[in-house]
Amino acid sequence: YIFPLTIFRMEPMDIVGKNKEDVTLPKATMFKIIKEMLPQDVRVARDAQDLLVECCVEFINLISSESNEVCNREEKRTIAPEHVLKALEVLGFGEYIEEVYSAYEQHKLETLDSPKGKWSSAAEMTEEEALAEQQRMFAEARARMNGGVNLPKQSDSES
Repeated sequence: YIFPLTIFRMEPMDIVGKNKEDVTLPKATMFKIIKEMLPQDVRVARDAQDLLVECCVEFINLISSESNEVCNREEKRTIAPEHVLKALEVLGFGEYIEEVYSAYEQHKLETLDSPKGKWSSAAEMTEEEALAEQQRMFAEARARMNGGVNLPKQSDSES
């Protein structure tokens, strides 16, 4: 599948009301995910980490744009999860649909507890509780990415 050339010619104002520089992901979190996904003896240069973060941002922009187009074709006003799944298929990322749908179903189960979801109590957490919750979520994500096998994470002292 060949992507239309227009996808790769994104201008700085492609994101409505924002400069391209204003749209990013939290680098510290992304760097931590990158570090945790690699074997302990692998190091990644900072500029390579920055490039990976930029690639993630571009991927999100690509999926968002195609999801919006799917939504518009269906004459809907709100992008639904089904639109995102269809966008993945249209863009040639069909092999990820099952895993993405599974993560979506897990998210629905986790947020079923309250109308506002799990994060409604986040403002009431202490810093230590929030850090513990973040570590728990990282461990769950690692386990999902490793096919249910929870590999030991590299400690900061080994860095």
